[in-house]
Amino acid sequence: MSHPLIAKLERHGPLSEDEKHVLRQITLRTSVYQAREDIVPEGSCPNHSSLILSGFATRQKHSVDGRRQITAFHVPGDFADLHSFLLKKIDDGVAALTTCTVSHVAHSDLKEITKHYPHLTRVLWLTTLVDGAVHRAWMTSLGRMDARERLAHFLCELRDRLEPVQMTKDNSYELPITQEELGDAFGITTVHVNRVLQGLRSDGLITSRGKTLIIDDWERLKEVGQYDPDYLHIDQEVERD
Repeated sequence: MSHPLIAKLERHGPLSEDEKHVLRQITLRTSVYQAREDIVPEGSCPNHSSLILSGFATRQKHSVDGRRQITAFHVPGDFADLHSFLLKKIDDGVAALTTCTVSHVAHSDLKEITKHYPHLTRVLWLTTLVDGAVHRAWMTSLGRMDARERLAHFLCELRDRLEPVQMTKDNSYELPITQEELGDAFGITTVHVNRVLQGLRSDGLITSRGKTLIIDDWERLKEVGQYDPDYLHIDQEVERD
């Protein structure tokens, strides 16, 4: 089975055998987290960055009164907190959404990559820039879209983020995210999430079979969600010197 980080990064151009070897070596140390378990506690100062190898995770932040805002869903191949390499103390946290296998990549190893592998450094930097683009897209959806548009946009986005790591099949993919969690991400109640999903099903846009989501009408779902995947920069090539 291909390494999810390598599969994701090679969408931006081939990596050398040396670069792939380095990535495999620095991601050997792994831990398994159960659903709802903290991977990186809020406000902590980790000495490593967390790479999701399997499962789904969230970035999240809690208000003073304990309410949760999910700010990102992370899938295999994603660094959930690569920014902690420079920020040191992080202002949010990372938690397992499902059972997750996570690689703890030491910041000392990332520092060595920046010294000796400039191309790999740029490709990793690109992933943090794409994370920022995803956040901007989410902010736009929260501020300017209704609930139906927000969820349609997200379902399209998730399909395109899972495809590079071979987790889609014929416009279907596993969606192990509860309606409560979708509500915490998109600022709506669980009841409203349920109503919107039922509407998308009734309109023939999606079908659910257990935890598998099937997009029955990709073009119409994109239209409803005003979805344009350019912000994901999935196939943007990073040139070598």
